[in-house]
Amino acid sequence: MSQKITIIKGDGIGPEIMDATLRVLDHLDLDFNYDYQLAGLAALEETGDLLPQTTLDAIAKNKICLKGPLTTPVGKGFSSINVAMRRHFKLYANVRPVVTFEGTKARYDDIDILTIRENTEGAYLSDGQTINEDRTVAESKIVVTREASEKIVRYAFEIAQKAGRKKVTAVHKANIMKTTSGLFLEVAQEVAKEFLDIEFNTLIVDNTCMQLVMNPGQFDVIVTTNLFGDIISDLCAGLVGGLGMAPGANIGEEVAMFEAVHGSAPDIAGKKIANPTALILAAALMIEHLGYAEKAQKIRTAIKGVLLDKDRLTGDLGGSAHTAEFTDSVISRL
Repeated sequence: MSQKITIIKGDGIGPEIMDATLRVLDHLDLDFNYDYQLAGLAALEETGDLLPQTTLDAIAKNKICLKGPLTTPVGKGFSSINVAMRRHFKLYANVRPVVTFEGTKARYDDIDILTIRENTEGAYLSDGQTINEDRTVAESKIVVTREASEKIVRYAFEIAQKAGRKKVTAVHKANIMKTTSGLFLEVAQEVAKEFLDIEFNTLIVDNTCMQLVMNPGQFDVIVTTNLFGDIISDLCAGLVGGLGMAPGANIGEEVAMFEAVHGSAPDIAGKKIANPTALILAAALMIEHLGYAEKAQKIRTAIKGVLLDKDRLTGDLGGSAHTAEFTDSVISRL
């Protein structure tokens, strides 16, 4: 039985890198049917809504979504389309792997870090936001629950076991944020006792950032709350050459969404020079999630070969190739 996947091409360079990614998937002879839906500026122009109900319905029905970068207009609609989608589908786990690929601008040659971030509450819950009339004082409430904390920490340990990883680091700021971050730390320590085969340690978030820059090899799996995870995962992307090499997954009980975590890059949209690597790697995460681990690894190996051979690289990778030419290079190695 074929798998139907909701495809959101996105804004800016989104359509270009999505077309490249689907070419790679099609070459693997997977039995996929694509259900194209709109979100972001493209949806706003066509339907008057940044996130149409038809798109939400399609994702709910198909359970799997692959999406390009979306643009949220400043001062209009959602504070973030991505946050709105994560909350709507209760995508509680944001998963961001970074791996060094030789031939990139990576600062280290041995990075393999998985950042797992609680995705539905914390600072990004954005409840109780207020600002006074003369705009001199703004407030926003941070909410952390035992249920969500336990769910994300347990997920991190289970992923570590499944992937044969050896260590989980819980990142917090409980020395200052004694209630919210303190609760997360407390729950992480409790859950860790159930996974004695996995090494466990805790680090304060500012020290974590310093350690990631100075000695990233000490990290394996990082689990943390929403805001800290957002910052740390981008820092980790910088260790392997930038967001152009960083895929992401948003996992829920019913729905899973896979994406390139970089922006829509409107300054190069339409020039056909965008690097599709992050979205292709996100597609690899998606098919791995669907049970095609061997084919997912073929994609990663093909990208590794392209970078190693410096064959038809896009400008950000040191070459001068167009998006389609880079994609041809990947496909030739599949």
